[in-house]
Order: sequence, then structure tokens, then C-alpha cells
Amino acid sequence: MPEAVQRELTFAQAVREALAEEMRRDSRVCIFGEDVAEAGTPFKVLSGLVEEFGTERVIDTPISEAGFTGLGVGAAMTGLRPVVDIMFGDFITLTMDQMVNQAAKVHYMSGGKWKVPMVMRTTLGATRRSAAQHSQSLHAWFSHVPGLKVVLPSTPYDAKGLLKTAIRDENPVVFFEDKMMYKLKGPVPAEDYTIPFGVADVKRAGDDITLVATSSMVQVALGAATLLDEVGISAEVIDPRTTWPLDEKTLIESAKKTSRVIVVDEGYGRYGVTAEIASVIAEGAFYDLDAPVKRMGAMHVPIPFSPVLEDVTVPTEHTVFEAARALCRRS
Repeated sequence: MPEAVQRELTFAQAVREALAEEMRRDSRVCIFGEDVAEAGTPFKVLSGLVEEFGTERVIDTPISEAGFTGLGVGAAMTGLRPVVDIMFGDFITLTMDQMVNQAAKVHYMSGGKWKVPMVMRTTLGATRRSAAQHSQSLHAWFSHVPGLKVVLPSTPYDAKGLLKTAIRDENPVVFFEDKMMYKLKGPVPAEDYTIPFGVADVKRAGDDITLVATSSMVQVALGAATLLDEVGISAEVIDPRTTWPLDEKTLIESAKKTSRVIVVDEGYGRYGVTAEIASVIAEGAFYDLDAPVKRMGAMHVPIPFSPVLEDVTVPTEHTVFEAARALCRRS
């Protein structure tokens, strides 16, 4: 990134800037959701947008996720490019019919005559003390469905570039933001840019072990890589950025280079993202692996409200460090 255009934004500022720029660029872009206008969402990510674009394009909806998601699907089919805001990722359970049976299938069932160019923005992530119904990471559900694209940015730079790509895409895109990352700062170019889907990013190069991580777990993996460096283990950290489309080539090539892999994701381990990525690597790099691919995800329990209990339900820098050291057989 050229030095002249480097500046620091928070993750939340990067998301807001992407939305504002796309709304200025294309009058068809609009936002639906609970508390998106006057309140700017509970996380204040959208603050200021209603003042610039008005209540006809930043629309506060009734408390009916199924209803306003259906509104988004219909608006997309008839020419708009809506961004549907689901306050907490746990509430996507209420949108499943509209997203899985309508948005994901309209293009196919119409023989290509209809499109649903919409974005669903929502959150994931525990350790915010929000208890069992506001702390889950359910991105694997949508990754399972043909017709949907699923995005998990891990930095402010990625958040802005990927969100702009999502808004311009002709397909329904589900965009997950870790609620614990909104204050994370990082460099974001001032000029317009997009990041293509299906292209993983090597956040840190290494030779001894590959850490594949998603969303906030990328920062956990980078912290673990720093600890591993202190004991003589060189860790490569790869961020898929999109769980669908998935950049299988980059994952397999890294596994072949390092011969050991840990996949880290905040979703539940059973039938989840870690299982899919581990399977892709095991099939593609089987004869180059010196150890089975290890998976690390959220503990298979409802997310506790107790801070002491909640903090042990998800991978941390230390647990990833210890797992990697054991996989590399370093005491």
C-alpha cells in the first residue's frame, strides 16, 4: 500500500465508509433493519448515514427479521441493491426461509431471469457478555447452502474492500462481522478499491505449520504465531476471507509447504467450517502432511453469560500456541 494513502480506521469506520461510498456511487443501494437509522445500530456502526441519505434509503423496520429480510429479497429482485442489517447473528434463525429457500434459489428456479443482488450484514463472536442468544457464530449454516456467498473479514482493510465487492455482486451475499472487532484499527486506503471473493490472504508467511483462521480468530492466530516464533516455530497464517467461494488452492499449497495445519474458527466444531477446511486440506495435501489436520472451534455448549466460563469456550492465543507446539512436537 503506498505510504501517501495510508491512514488508520477502525473496523466499524471501514464498514461505514464502504456503505457510504457505495450509496453515493449507486442510488439503488439502501439499508433495511432494526435501529439502523436514528440509532445507527446498537454498535453505532451506521451512525450518520441517515443524515446524509435520508429515511427513504436508511430505513428503520419493525422487529420482524423474517419480514424485512423478505422485503430485501423482493427489493433486490425488482431492481434495488439492499443491505439488510440483522442486529445479532443469532437472529439469522428467523431469516432462514427467505435466505435459504428464496434468495439462494431464485436465480436457479427462474432459469437465470431473476437475480437477488442483496447483502445481509450480521455479527458473530463471543466474549462480549451477551449470553447464549446473542453470542453465537453461525456462519457455517449459510456456507452450506448453494446460491449464497459468505464473507468473514478480519481487518478494517478487508472489511471495506469485501463489503464493496458484496454490494456490487449480482448474488445474495451474507457478510459476518465479529462484534468484538469493531474497535480494531488498521490501514485503509482512501481511494476506491475492492477485494475479490474466493481469494485467501496470507497474513503471515511461515515454514513449520499453517494456521488457517477466520474472522477474529485471524488476530488470535497472529498472536499465537508471535508466541511460536519465540520458541523457534515459524507459523504461516492464512485467512480464507470467504468461506464460499473457498480458495482451496492457497490452503492446499500452504499445507504442502509446512506439512502441519491447524484450522481455527469461532463456530462450533461439529459439522462446521473447521471440518470443511480440514477435509479440503486432508484430501488435497494428504501425502505431504506429517500429522493429522487439527481443528479448533467453539466449545460445544451454549455460550455462558459468566465471564469466567465464556472466556474458555473459544480458542485463544495461548490454546492455539500450545496446540501448534504439540503438533510440531516441541516441548
